[in-house]
Amino acid sequence: MSDLIRKHGGYRKLKSFQVAQLVYDLTVRFCDKYIDRRSRTHDQMVQAARSGVQNIAEGSQASATSKKTELKLTQVARASLEELRLDYEDFLRQRGLAQWERTNPLRQELIDRRCQTADEVAAWVVAAAKKCGPGGPGGQTAASRPVSTESTASTLSTKTYPELAANGALVLLTVACSLLDRQVERLAQDFESQGGFTERLYKVRSAKRRSAS
Repeated sequence: MSDLIRKHGGYRKLKSFQVAQLVYDLTVRFCDKYIDRRSRTHDQMVQAARSGVQNIAEGSQASATSKKTELKLTQVARASLEELRLDYEDFLRQRGLAQWERTNPLRQELIDRRCQTADEVAAWVVAAAKKCGPGGPGGQTAASRPVSTESTASTLSTKTYPELAANGALVLLTVACSLLDRQVERLAQDFESQGGFTERLYKVRSAKRRSAS
């Protein structure tokens, strides 16, 4: 690789890409299960999740000739995931489901699980739902809703599962957004200290002129 065209791509190894891709896979499943497929919200959530993944990849690839473009697209990815986070929060609020506090032990439990696939997250949701019971996550009825008189199976299906799934997605979104915040900060520092393609092009051409003289 020449000094002009720096090493680029490799986005699949980025932790931010890996978590964003997991969020995308989860969001497709979540929307197909809990959001009307004919609704605009369904499409918007899936597209926001996809935008997060695609812009990380495109930005990484564009870094060969434009650090500025890489920085811009990484910021677009971050903004898309923030939009998606608001959609999940709206889902919980509009259905009277609890959004977990930062101190909720289930948050750290999911993070420590280090799930790699949507299937692994789904398995965690099922296990957590059975452990929580019909009272909801944590074994108690969420403050936002009264004690349910429905059957255990029905309550798990209509309240506990979607609450766990949405909050689980929010936990992973928080991780992805935090990683992207650090990535944007690092890219900005690199651009400030090293410049971009134009600066490298000038240096290479200047060096060739000097060597030719």
